Amino acid sequence: MPHISLPEGLPGITSGFAFRPETAKPMRELAHTLLHGPSTLTPGERELIATYVSSQNDCYFCQASHGAAAAAHLGKNSDLVEQVKRDFLHAGVSEKLKALLMIAGQVQQSGKTVSAETVEKARLQGATDLEIHDTVLIAAAFCMYNRYVDGLATWQPRDPAMYSGMGEHLATHGYLTPSTSAPALEATK
Repeated sequence: MPHISLPEGLPGITSGFAFRPETAKPMRELAHTLLHGPSTLTPGERELIATYVSSQNDCYFCQASHGAAAAAHLGKNSDLVEQVKRDFLHAGVSEKLKALLMIAGQVQQSGKTVSAETVEKARLQGATDLEIHDTVLIAAAFCMYNRYVDGLATWQPRDPAMYSGMGEHLATHGYLTPSTSAPALEATK
């Protein structure tokens, strides 16, 4: 049960966005820029960073929805998403992404834990300053999004099909337009 009176039938962050659209707009724009906008990191890689941070924060809604978006970008490879969440150092991702996930994990703990050595390892794997910047910002933003979702005790259904549909929408359309899959949401109540 949510801590405040949120719109019913809307899972996770979407209920908070519906409750306060004026704060939803910049939060959606930030997510869209970071995860769907132009970048030398693929959308799948960026979604994996968001998913990993959300899993470390134990935010079910965000790790499920962004994990589904990552899988959609990665040819429906949900096994890879699960590998990254479990043990990214042994997952089938590039050494550069592993180095960036190390940075993201440090940001998730505390921004002050990001070390010069970790950043240098990422650079040695080919990470650019922009990729390092965006990794830090994705990790920091997802700490905020995760705490927003969980801090309001939003409804977080457990139906994988709902998250799969949401992930497809996010991968295809990005974050500026909410999903209109109301029947899918209603079916999970």
